[in-house]
Amino acid sequence: MAFPTFLKVCRWLAPFAVVLIALPAVGETGSLQVTWEKRIEVAAGGGYRGPWRMNASDFYFVDDPTVAIDQQGAVALAWVDQSRQDIFFQSFGPDGSKRLEKPVNVSRSLGVFSWLPRLVVGAGDGRAVYVLWQEIVFSGGSHGGEIFFARSTDGGLTFSKPVNLSNSIPGDGKVRLTRRHWDNGSLDLALGQKGTLYAAWTEYEGRLWFSRSTDNGATFTEPLHVNPGPDQVPARGPSLAVGAGGRVYLAWTVGEDTAADIHITESVDDGGSFGAPQVVLASDGHADAPKIAVDGTGTVHLVYGESAPGSDRRYHVKYARSNKGPRGFEASRQISGPLAPGVESASFPALSLDSDGNIYVLWELFPRPRYSPQGLGYTHSADGGRTFAPPSVVPGSRDAALGFNGSQQGLLMRKLAVNGAGAIAVVNSTFKRNQESRVWLHRGRAVRR
Repeated sequence: MAFPTFLKVCRWLAPFAVVLIALPAVGETGSLQVTWEKRIEVAAGGGYRGPWRMNASDFYFVDDPTVAIDQQGAVALAWVDQSRQDIFFQSFGPDGSKRLEKPVNVSRSLGVFSWLPRLVVGAGDGRAVYVLWQEIVFSGGSHGGEIFFARSTDGGLTFSKPVNLSNSIPGDGKVRLTRRHWDNGSLDLALGQKGTLYAAWTEYEGRLWFSRSTDNGATFTEPLHVNPGPDQVPARGPSLAVGAGGRVYLAWTVGEDTAADIHITESVDDGGSFGAPQVVLASDGHADAPKIAVDGTGTVHLVYGESAPGSDRRYHVKYARSNKGPRGFEASRQISGPLAPGVESASFPALSLDSDGNIYVLWELFPRPRYSPQGLGYTHSADGGRTFAPPSVVPGSRDAALGFNGSQQGLLMRKLAVNGAGAIAVVNSTFKRNQESRVWLHRGRAVRR
C-alpha cells in the first residue's frame, strides 16, 4: 500500500533543540496571553511499524489522538493503540487528574484496524460523548475503509455498539492527493447547539458524504452526496462548522490538482440540504487541509495550508474570514511565519474559538517538505481575526528525544480544542523508530493581559 508523500519517514532527523519561539508579530493583537502547564503522558507503546499487509500488518505503536473539552475544563481524548487495532478513550478533570481507572475500548473490532477518530462532548453535565472514526473494513472495493460511530451516555465509562454510517464499497475515510498517494482520516464530526450531530467523510473514488442525527446519535440519516458532478476531482479533508439559525457549513479541498482551492457549501435547513459548492480564495497555489469555525456574530473563520506554485510543497498556514457566508471571504493572510529555525514548512492546521470570539490556530511543523512533522506551532487572535499574535511552539511538543510526530496514517486530524472560557487542550503523538511511541496532552489557558 502506498502511504502519503507527506508521511514518508526519513532515515532519521538530526536532533533539534527544544525551543519556545518568539518571532516578529504577525499583527498588533496583544491582549491575550497563553500559559501552558506541564504535558501529560496519556498512553505509551512500542515503536515498530512493519510493512503494510492490510489488517494482518505488524503495527506496535500508539497514535492518532483527538481531543474535546467541556465548559468546566474537563478534557476528553481518544486515540489508537495500533497493536490492539482499536480506539481508546480517557478523560481528565479540570485539575489534570485521570477520571477513568483505565482507558475504555471504543471500537472493539478484533482483527480490524480502527484509525483517526473525531470526538465531541455534549453540553451540560458532559456525560454525552460521541466518537467517529475510520474502520479498515474491506467491502469489495480497491481500498478498505468504512465510517463508524459510537456514543457514550455515562461520560465514557461505556460505549454503544459501533454503527457503520457509510456502508459502501469504496474506501471511505481515504482521500487521494495523487493516484499514488493518499491520506486516511478524511472525516469530521460536529455537534449543534440543539444537540444535532453532523458527520462528513470522503471516499477514495472522490465523493463527499454528509449525514446527521437528531436523536443524540441513536440513528443517522442516509448519507447525502454533497459534491455531485460527472467530472469532479476527489474531495479531500472535510471540515464542519455549525452556526445559528440552522446554518451548517462544510469546507473541503480537492486532490489530483496542483492548484487546488478550498470549496465551501452552506445548509440553511440544519443539514437537510446544501447549496451549490463555492470555490473561495482561488489562487495558483495548492490549498489543503481546511478547518472552519463560526463565531457568535455569524462570521465564518477559515484556516488552511497553502504552498506556492513550484515550491516543492513548502506550506504556510493561511487565514481568512467572511461575514457573508461562502461568498464573502476577505483576502487570506499568512499567519504561520516566519517559521522557526530548522522548520521549512507548516500545514495541517486546527482551529477553535472561545465564547468571546478569540481565535486559536494550531499546526504541524515540518523540518523539511515531505518529512514527518516534529512539533506543533500555534497563534491566536484577540480581535476577531484582524491580527494574530507572533507564532510560537507548544512547549514540550518539539522534543528530539521523543522522535517525530506520529499521525502515520494521515495528518487530517483534530488536535486542538478550546472551551468558552479559553481553556486549551492540545494532543499529539510521538514516534521514535524501533523504540517507543506516546500520546500527549498539553493543557493551556488564554487570559487577558
